[in-house]
Amino acid sequence: MEIFLICVVLVLLAVVLFLLLRPRPTVLPEVEQHLSELRLRLDQLASATTVSAQDIKDTHAILRRLPRDVLESITGSLSKRGGRLHELMATFELTHYDRLFYLGEPVDFVGIKYDQGVDFIEVKSGRSRLSHDERRLKDLVEAGQVNYVQLAVEKIGIAEEVDAT
Repeated sequence: MEIFLICVVLVLLAVVLFLLLRPRPTVLPEVEQHLSELRLRLDQLASATTVSAQDIKDTHAILRRLPRDVLESITGSLSKRGGRLHELMATFELTHYDRLFYLGEPVDFVGIKYDQGVDFIEVKSGRSRLSHDERRLKDLVEAGQVNYVQLAVEKIGIAEEVDAT
């Protein structure tokens, strides 16, 4: 059993190292959107016969926002990758559950301890905050508005309804 656990840990460590060290393309769709907005604005200014003070202010505002928007786009992309890595690492700390299910949205995990209860688990790091959906789910759980729903479905006789001719 001890050798099995060591093998599992080594495999998970190899996966983590692979995910950390593999080259990843950085996709910045928001930056492209801002650049196209700036190009459009500059084209409008170049074709205009007169340029108003408001036109200059609007263009200046776009230019002033651009570095912040680029930085937010890059850090947002990195934060999502880091969050997924933290979720993977959290599974090491969640071994005390009888059953553990990965959901991803709106919470990361659902953990079941058959003798104690069910936990909705959201992995956060640093100054991360709950999203709107995560907050709403947390409020429902804290208000005791959690139900067990059993859905009985009648057997559908598809074969009987299909005409073979």
